[in-house]
Amino acid sequence: MSTVITPTRQPVLFLGHGSPMNAIEDSSYRRAWQNLGAQFGLRWAKPKLILCISAHWITQGWWLTGMDKPKTIHDFGGFPQELFEQQYPAPGAPEWAAQAAKQLSQPYNGEPLGLDLTEWGLDHGAWSVLKPMFPAADIPVVQLSIDYHRPAAEHYALGQQLHTLRDQGVLIVASGNTVHNLRTMNRSAPDNQAYDWAIAFDQWVASQITSGHNEALVDFQAQGVIAKMSHPSYDHFLPLLYAAGVAEAGEPVEFFNEGYQLASIAMRSVIWG
Repeated sequence: MSTVITPTRQPVLFLGHGSPMNAIEDSSYRRAWQNLGAQFGLRWAKPKLILCISAHWITQGWWLTGMDKPKTIHDFGGFPQELFEQQYPAPGAPEWAAQAAKQLSQPYNGEPLGLDLTEWGLDHGAWSVLKPMFPAADIPVVQLSIDYHRPAAEHYALGQQLHTLRDQGVLIVASGNTVHNLRTMNRSAPDNQAYDWAIAFDQWVASQITSGHNEALVDFQAQGVIAKMSHPSYDHFLPLLYAAGVAEAGEPVEFFNEGYQLASIAMRSVIWG
């Protein structure tokens, strides 16, 4: 049974962001983000606010950005100057963030989320995908951090807390990768090639999602060697658990950007709703 999309109801997105260069290069991945952004106002209403969960904001406990003007963070090195010059001056939403921090709770102790007023902003896991989608930067953006040291089930549980936001016009964007192993990158590999273990794990993820078994993603480490190879550290997998937790049983799901970068990064992206 499909979920009925109301005028304000937003989809849930998991976006494979890959290399920061995808933000400025004319790649098929960036064009897909642009095309997706163009569907807001047509297929879905324009979001009132974007809540982004990026693989690149790791904290103790969970936090929301609460500043009025979040800075554009260039959290990478060794790239062209053009990439460091990129800015995404989307406004924050201080009042909304303060209220949401009180209403949401830390999965392990029930305490409110933290509110960051000065330290963070929008890292490249957020702005590199949002800038192609919404280049006007006129939609408020709030980031939700990830407590990497907590068990996978807690990340999924926090995602489940977010599901009511969709009907309030909040677009939830989780940004990571279904496969992310920088240690084994092959810079000569074309985008349609990857290691066997990378393909196997990416396809396992896709199978759980298409069969509606989102909760099975929590036990990703039970996949053994292919999981360990795909995520030597699993910061880029955790955002998927938030999106999977928000998604509702039976609603439409589709994939795009189903390719690979450098043989060990899967760019698979998911739309629920």
